[in-house]
Amino acid sequence: MNSKYIDLFDTLVKAYYEGNFDDTLDMIMVCHERSPQDTFNIITSLCGVDVKFDNNYRYNLKKAITNHVVTKKIVKKLDCSSINCSKDHNNKFLCQRACPFNAIMFDINNNSTYINNDLCINCGMCIDACKNGRILDKVELFPILDLIKDNKTVIAAVAPAIIGQFGKDVSMDQLREAFMEIGFSDMIEVAFAADLLTIKESVEFNKHVKSPTDLMITSCCCPMWVGLLKKAYKDLMPDLSPSVSPMIAAGRIIKALNPEAKVVFIGPCIAKKAEAKEKDVAGAIDFVLTFQELSDIFDSLNINPQTLKGIPSVEYTSTGGRSYARVGGVTKAIKDTVKELYPDKIKNFRAYRANGIKECKEILNDALKGNTNFSFLEGMGCVGGCVGGPKILVSPEEGKEAVDNFAHDSSIKVPVHSPLLADILTRLSITSLEDFTDYDKIRLLQRDFQ
Repeated sequence: MNSKYIDLFDTLVKAYYEGNFDDTLDMIMVCHERSPQDTFNIITSLCGVDVKFDNNYRYNLKKAITNHVVTKKIVKKLDCSSINCSKDHNNKFLCQRACPFNAIMFDINNNSTYINNDLCINCGMCIDACKNGRILDKVELFPILDLIKDNKTVIAAVAPAIIGQFGKDVSMDQLREAFMEIGFSDMIEVAFAADLLTIKESVEFNKHVKSPTDLMITSCCCPMWVGLLKKAYKDLMPDLSPSVSPMIAAGRIIKALNPEAKVVFIGPCIAKKAEAKEKDVAGAIDFVLTFQELSDIFDSLNINPQTLKGIPSVEYTSTGGRSYARVGGVTKAIKDTVKELYPDKIKNFRAYRANGIKECKEILNDALKGNTNFSFLEGMGCVGGCVGGPKILVSPEEGKEAVDNFAHDSSIKVPVHSPLLADILTRLSITSLEDFTDYDKIRLLQRDFQ
């Protein structure tokens, strides 16, 4: 969410938990500094829903939260006048300069910027860039609270980049307890799904790269990277691996093993909110929260992970899976696994890691022209990878250090050596390497980019 509205969000969260949401909502609407319509627009975004303002706004808002309707549009721009905004030397406003996809246009008739939805991939880079708080993303906490209230099993699935975000000494066990304090049934590391996808991507490499001149582009795990390919580099799509992201794989696997479960993903990325609603993967993840939103929730409910004893779990994720959080982590995990599974193919594994949207575009332009000498291409839209995402709580350098240390400490170095992963694969009827080439058996891990 935009930093201007953290206090308002805190007030709404406390009121929802304490049972005085109606009175608090009325107080906010009466004391608003803007028009009622504008204030209500901000409130609905903070509540993760779309509702038009009228005299029955309280009932309509609560109904929308309870009967949450999935919408792919995550980033919303409120009406504004660009007269209050400054331009850079290229005559661009801050929100325009922040957008890596040139999706923010200027309407000369209204003297205002607007979002071109055909170009926007909901990455959210513009949100913090707008100093006037006129660009918002939907915060899905309130529908999540209803989900927790009405369902027995709601799992928090955390991105590998979460380690270190809430303090250098805060462990996964402490975070697990913190999520259960909120009301979640349990917490799992999405790194377990990254491990499974590492094996699948290794199989894809073996299948796709037959000679030193062949190219495989990994689709793990950045929605900005995939969105860039789908919108601007369609000619390279045949070389894009058809694998889902670890987030989607985690949701699908959890629901395959427990059809009654609901899954909420927590990560540093606004674009994940939109990815969860993509047509070919919708239903795997019920809602998405960012690290910053989670931090605000902890603050609102007076939950301090550092003070918790922690709820231990067995080691079930590998060094490689945990390393997906940083640029180059996907490449190293897959390279190590290719070396383990297909030692004769490692000679063809020549990788390039694109770091940030600018570098992603440059290398994809080279790939289109055939001016490359690598066979495996990883792209991360944020500089540094997920540890450099738009909703991180610590610096990318601190995040990378925490991820590297946590990954190094794993007793499982390569995913094929994980007994728990082997058990999950067996329960999914995947019992051999050959099964990874059987579409019916691995469709949980497949995307349909068409």
